[in-house]
Amino acid sequence: MKKLDLTKSKDVLGSFLTFDSSNIKHKYTDEATCYAFRVLEGKQIAGYQLQLACLRHVRDLMRVEEQDPEFPYFYSKEKVNSILTFAKLCPDPDAGKPLPLMPWQKFILCQLIGWRTSDRDDKRFTLASVSVARKQGKTYFAAIILAYSFLLESIGMHNQDFLAAANTSDQTAKLYGYVSDMISLLIEKQPLYREYAKQTGMIVQEKQIIAKKVRNRLVKVSNESGKYDGYHFTTAVYDEAGDEKAGKYTSRITTGQQDVQYHQFIKISTAYEFLGTEFHNGLRRGQEVMEQDWNRESDFELWLVWAQDDENEVYQPETWEKSTPLIGMAERHDSTIDSLMKLRETMITEGKLAEFQNKSMNVYLQDSNKSYLKLADIDNAIVQDFSIDRRPVYIGFDYSMMSDNTGIAFVYPYMENGSPKWHIEQHSFIPWEKAGSIEAKEKQDGIMYRKLAEKGFCTITSHPQGMVNDDQIYRWLMNYVDEHMLDVQLFEYDPYGLTKWAKQLGINVDWQYMPVKQTTPYVMHPTKFLQTAFVEGSITRLDDKVMEKALLNAVIKEDKIGIQVDKDKATLKIDVVDAIIDALYQGMYHFEEYAEINDPKKRVENMSNEAKAEWIFSEDGGIMTEDEMNKLQKELERLEMNDDV
Repeated sequence: MKKLDLTKSKDVLGSFLTFDSSNIKHKYTDEATCYAFRVLEGKQIAGYQLQLACLRHVRDLMRVEEQDPEFPYFYSKEKVNSILTFAKLCPDPDAGKPLPLMPWQKFILCQLIGWRTSDRDDKRFTLASVSVARKQGKTYFAAIILAYSFLLESIGMHNQDFLAAANTSDQTAKLYGYVSDMISLLIEKQPLYREYAKQTGMIVQEKQIIAKKVRNRLVKVSNESGKYDGYHFTTAVYDEAGDEKAGKYTSRITTGQQDVQYHQFIKISTAYEFLGTEFHNGLRRGQEVMEQDWNRESDFELWLVWAQDDENEVYQPETWEKSTPLIGMAERHDSTIDSLMKLRETMITEGKLAEFQNKSMNVYLQDSNKSYLKLADIDNAIVQDFSIDRRPVYIGFDYSMMSDNTGIAFVYPYMENGSPKWHIEQHSFIPWEKAGSIEAKEKQDGIMYRKLAEKGFCTITSHPQGMVNDDQIYRWLMNYVDEHMLDVQLFEYDPYGLTKWAKQLGINVDWQYMPVKQTTPYVMHPTKFLQTAFVEGSITRLDDKVMEKALLNAVIKEDKIGIQVDKDKATLKIDVVDAIIDALYQGMYHFEEYAEINDPKKRVENMSNEAKAEWIFSEDGGIMTEDEMNKLQKELERLEMNDDV
């Protein structure tokens, strides 16, 4: 198959036209595949992430037909028919009867159940994330999946556990209530399931559904209780997984599922104002994986997202079907749009537009007036690569105190098409002593430090007790500057707690230093500069998750004098942002004539010792004439020859 790379072009529909999939369209005529083709052919409005999922589906079917040895999966028409037939029987608890499913809902069910492993009859997708705007029937299709798994997939099996979970008891009760009512209605109205319930001794209770004779049970557990230990869930559904609290115990669910046949963990949610959560990070990673069509590392994970592509689409009702697919139902089209438009105007009046974009448009952005930067501006600054060798650089340094990370920021001023820009990079040093282990530190901060260390964005402390290792930080910085032959313009740092480290640096290198007090009068100007530069597009950065997390964690703290960055709670890391702001204290003036680095009176003062020596003996230095310099050079050569003799 021809390799597809969408990491740069982001053009799914254009890429779809570059290969022939007509045989797939002819052979696979199920409703889910037809839906995928409608999206890719531009006949069904869909956002970028859903387009990626549809392209992935078609490309994977092509791999099946080509018998790709690196792709051990197939798409079972039998399982597709099974889940869709079952869904037709499932009564909506509110309506008391089955409701017709729309193509997008069938697409979800078929993706979850239809894709299987080639070497055994098992599900391909053991992890799944589904995201769609609110009031789109998420709970209904989640209940269908749980009912299908509990009633059909468990046939012939014993001691199986199934889970309905959410963050709070109320949320869990809603999901479990849907499932229990659905199963109760199926038993009541369908003779086959009534007989099956009788044969297995099935009882629907307030807290669980149990088939006593085979000891299978479907339980409800909230994140508040966290009582997931001891279970080995075949199918687990977690509703409202986008909440920042949701990731606290999910590892207990997945670890208990290992070696369980047919196991599947499905996370469902609308967008939240919390960025950097387990669910949000998973969706972003899923987009990256699907853009790399050749990448087989995450073939066991599924990401299905119905969302607006841009927060400004809040003013474009004709695009709202991207996040609110029920708009596609003809009889509900006009009323749904009208209702959303009225809600939008109300939320704008109340100053809650961000909340509307979160929940009704399924767009991730900070629902906080205190947020320092917007996710879109942070993302737009990403460049694929940037050559730093031999460049002038301003270094900012934020030293670790207690459980904080130590952040080193590098600000590289450069010109692009006649306009000044600043490229920012960072390297963080990660202590874990307070957390107890690096694993606990990763969970506490929500950052996979060990994986990011492999990419060069951070270093885990080498101290055996997990404390800050000053020597390790010093050696890394010296090696980094030497390796890339950086022209250090200024080393700017928070002086608090840095006395010993700064003295060591001052003794061994001849950089220029500037302490930057972390008070509003000192940091307000670089703080505002960085914020404005992100918005105006004059900042570039690499796709660095440590930096991204810090930028998203930063909020604005305002006093009578001005602004500076802060964080809402101790475990949120903004050390990198502090270091960048330190570096920009003078770095933002690099192209200005009045900058200290450009002050003719301080030209020699700002030179390194080596540069000063060259300047003294240069014609520009004015200490010697050209003839005197030539005589001195000859004398030095003569003395050197005598020494050799």
